[in-house]
Amino acid sequence: MKEELLDIIDDSGNPIGVKPRSEVHRVGYWHQTFHCWVYRVCSGQAELLFQKRHPQKDTCPNLLDITSAGHLLAGEQPCDGVRELQEELGLAVSWEELRQIGVIRDVKTVPGVIDKELCHVFATLCDQPLLEYRLQAEEVTGLFWVKLRELERLFAGELVHVQAQGFWTDETGNRRETTVQVDQSAFVPHEAHYYQTVIRAIKSWSE
Repeated sequence: MKEELLDIIDDSGNPIGVKPRSEVHRVGYWHQTFHCWVYRVCSGQAELLFQKRHPQKDTCPNLLDITSAGHLLAGEQPCDGVRELQEELGLAVSWEELRQIGVIRDVKTVPGVIDKELCHVFATLCDQPLLEYRLQAEEVTGLFWVKLRELERLFAGELVHVQAQGFWTDETGNRRETTVQVDQSAFVPHEAHYYQTVIRAIKSWSE
């Protein structure tokens, strides 16, 4: 498979060229990504939808992450990222339906990878039943709702665990509905300001 090419940018946000994805992550070039959070409001409380990453992912396997996200390829604009919702979740959402949260810088470092993202972050309101989502099997193995207020308290260190309600997919492809208690280590370690910005925006729209 041909490797993805990504636009790279300097610390001031200026474009400086195009590099293969593997080199971008190895060297630690800034690059652009599309993030979209699905949320709903139940009994007056906002909830965020997390995807469970596939156990074979090269970074953060098995952890709970942004509902849908992906790299913007060389030459693409944020509106092109809407494809990720269809590819990963089978969810048809138009660019016009998205609400912009903002552009957030986020850095994650794991062995062999320096992931420096300029994240174009959006959200969309959707209360579609979880079992109607069509998951991209090689990327996503489950979906879980987490109450926004509990999530905020978890990342503030006020709670040790939160409840995540949804399903995971077993080795045979069957979906298993479950409710689990998870701590902060179950989530992809985005920087604190990333989660704070997302939570603040969703709260302003739903409470």
